Amino acid sequence: MTSAELTDALRGCAQGDKRALRRILEVEGGRMLGVAQRMLHRRDLAEEAVQDAMIRIWQKAHQFHAGDGSPRGWIFAILRNRCLNILRDGARLSAFAPEDLTAMQDARMQAASQAAAGLEDGMALQACLSQLEPAAARAIVLAHVGGFNHDEISVALSVPLGTCKSWIRRGLESLRRCLS
Repeated sequence: MTSAELTDALRGCAQGDKRALRRILEVEGGRMLGVAQRMLHRRDLAEEAVQDAMIRIWQKAHQFHAGDGSPRGWIFAILRNRCLNILRDGARLSAFAPEDLTAMQDARMQAASQAAAGLEDGMALQACLSQLEPAAARAIVLAHVGGFNHDEISVALSVPLGTCKSWIRRGLESLRRCLS
C-alpha cells in the first residue's frame, strides 16, 4: 500500500469506514505484529498490543494530518507507544512466580546447550564454533539457538552487557570468516 493509499485509509477510518481499518490491518498487520513481538518478546502481548493499536488508530484517525508525517510512521508510533505502555505496566510480564521464571530460563538454557551439542562433530559450523573462545561460542549459541536477547545472555553469563555484545559481534565475524 502506498503512502497515499494509507492516508486515504486513515481518512476512511476517521469517517467511520470499517473497511478502511480492515485494509490497514491486512497490509500493515504482519509488520505490526513483528515489531510488537520484538519489543515485547511474547506473542500474546504482541497480539494484544496490535489489537489495542488498531483500536487507537480507529479512534484517533481524525487526528492524523498528512502534512505532519507519513501515515505509516503515525501508525507505528501508536503501536510503539502501546508496547512501551505494556512494558512499563510490567504486571502482564510477571504472570509467573519468580521460581517458575527461573525454571523456565534454566530449561531454555539447557535446550540451547543441547541443540548446540547436537550438531554433528564433522560439521563446519561445529568446527568453527570450537575455534572461538568458549564464552563467545556460548553467547552465540544462546542468542541464535536459544533465542536469548543480549540482556538475558549478559545475566546468564554474569558479564556486563557491553562484553556480551562484543563477544557476539566478534564471534559472528570469526564464524563468517571461518565458514567462507
